[in-house]
Amino acid sequence: MLDAHGAERNRETTMTDKARQRPPSHRKPQKGKYFVFGPDIRGGGTGHGVIFENEQNLLTPPRLIVRPEEGGFPVLREKPRLRYVPKEGKMPRDLEGGLSGYWMVSERLKQIFERVDPKGFAFAACDFVLPDGSNGPQYYLCDVTRTLDALDEEASTVRIQIEPSGSKIFRALVGMTRLTFRQDIVGDAHVFVQPNLTTDPICDSALRDACKAAGLGKKDGLKGIMFDDAADL
Repeated sequence: MLDAHGAERNRETTMTDKARQRPPSHRKPQKGKYFVFGPDIRGGGTGHGVIFENEQNLLTPPRLIVRPEEGGFPVLREKPRLRYVPKEGKMPRDLEGGLSGYWMVSERLKQIFERVDPKGFAFAACDFVLPDGSNGPQYYLCDVTRTLDALDEEASTVRIQIEPSGSKIFRALVGMTRLTFRQDIVGDAHVFVQPNLTTDPICDSALRDACKAAGLGKKDGLKGIMFDDAADL
């Protein structure tokens, strides 16, 4: 669309336009209800020192793993093999990212994920090799497999980019984003991916509370997982 001077208008808008009628109070973002969760990337540094040794050999014909549209894993030709290389970084925590688009999770975090929402995740067991060639602790590649188009656009504050195809991309911007989701769509799900939302997956307080109960952030508790309140990103 062109303005009076013939210049193309910015197609990126904010859903909480003051001219729009405000949603009922029960639909407004509520702190502590929904969270964006994923690997904790705060602190910088080199990150984990895990390399994916056989990434290109897992499929037939050999190529990089491509995540199916419905989530989860394609049929793998062999077991994923991960190796810890100290010069590349630190030993992995309970949750790490950057492995062909998948997460890397520990046994204890996998058990929490499966207990809270067994239908929300897929896992692929890995061989984890230490520098001396011995087997390390059990890790898994992990993916959130449930997709729900549940964003309450009218009640959320989020930047929207309209693609040439007409589809919407919801862009979360730090300090400007307030997200809430339609409970009638979320139902009893505890974790899901919101299509076209530029964040990590979404979970509710049940998963966050389960991780806190497992000592999240404490000396011997879970490490590497971060929860950001979706109502105040």
